[in-house]
Amino acid sequence: MSLSGLRPKAVVVYFYPKDDTPGCTKEAIGFTELGSDFAAANCVVIGISKDSVKKHDKFRDKHSLSVVLASDEVSDVCERYGVWKEKSMYGKTYMGIERSTFLIDGTGKIVGEWRKVRVPGHVEAVLEAAQAL
Repeated sequence: MSLSGLRPKAVVVYFYPKDDTPGCTKEAIGFTELGSDFAAANCVVIGISKDSVKKHDKFRDKHSLSVVLASDEVSDVCERYGVWKEKSMYGKTYMGIERSTFLIDGTGKIVGEWRKVRVPGHVEAVLEAAQAL
């Protein structure tokens, strides 16, 4: 998908931890399945993780994803959005992406924000907010 010349009414930017993991795959497939609805709302969807472009390409092809996937290997964008967080699993702490989504209107203003996202029902909630703009 080319973004050149595109003037969307809104942009959805969703941050996810890692390509090809169960939750991240379900989320990406969810945005893909509702892609025509987002397009009808004149809304572009962009998924961002720290995975490389090459890994994104493999993930996209494996699951026939239509959403734009962007790589933030150095965490610059993740840090700017405040989604690069200390996490813990099995008693160990580490830095990682907190699954989060932002809805940005045509003026560049964040008009919707979802933090600590749980995947079931999330894509539908974001679509409803985008359609309400």
